[in-house]
Amino acid sequence: MDTFFLSHGSPTLSIDDSLPARHFFLSWQSKVLPAVPSAILIVSGHWETSSPTVNVIDGLNDTIYDFYNFPKRMYELKYPAPGAPDLAKRVKELLQNAGFGGVKEDNSRGLDHGAWVPLMLMYPNADIPVCQLSVQTEMDATYHYNMGKALAPLRDEGVLIVGSGNATHNLRNISRGHGPVAKWALEFDTWLEEALLDGRYDEVNKYDEVNKYMEKAPNARMAHPWPDHFYPLHVALGAAGERAKAELIHRSWTNSTISYASYRFIASK
Repeated sequence: MDTFFLSHGSPTLSIDDSLPARHFFLSWQSKVLPAVPSAILIVSGHWETSSPTVNVIDGLNDTIYDFYNFPKRMYELKYPAPGAPDLAKRVKELLQNAGFGGVKEDNSRGLDHGAWVPLMLMYPNADIPVCQLSVQTEMDATYHYNMGKALAPLRDEGVLIVGSGNATHNLRNISRGHGPVAKWALEFDTWLEEALLDGRYDEVNKYDEVNKYMEKAPNARMAHPWPDHFYPLHVALGAAGERAKAELIHRSWTNSTISYASYRFIASK
């Protein structure tokens, strides 16, 4: 399995047919990944904890409506994917073996919209077991990259590893109209594409530009005033392994500042 970073954008992705990203997600099985994973591990920017935490659900995952003042029908949507307790235990084991201390289990938390909104478009039958892993926003990008490295063996076990966040995410500076993309957002998004496609994250060749994005990227603080929606990328990138190749698989924009740029990380053979 390759690993993926997906920009999920607004929760309205679940209902708004005018969004190009929605059609990208709907084409997932036909155009992006025809192979059916044994289970899905999704790292969402909407679950922040002080230490790594996995949801260990024996039955069906609940659907969490962690958004406010959206159309009523969005609160009626359900994504009752089976939990993946065996995968959750495996994730915990791999992280602990890699030196991540204090890994916790949550036996009640379902899937937040960073998980269920893209997944309901990608796998609408909700028949693939799903486990969610949290991010630690008090830690740095390298920490999350190393977290991904620890999880790399899951690829060989048929598990699809997805980081769900956003290439740019500054909700205080979004535009309500449909004007041109803001300069700061475009510059960061362009830097990210170039850095990923050029392999400026390959430890073998002593690159760590993507992990040090706060120092290396233009407008990093503006694009991500809080790192919750960016760290899922580092987990997915680390999980792809050394010498992984990045591929841009979608790009679109909303509100002049929200990039839906999404990437596949192809593991080296």
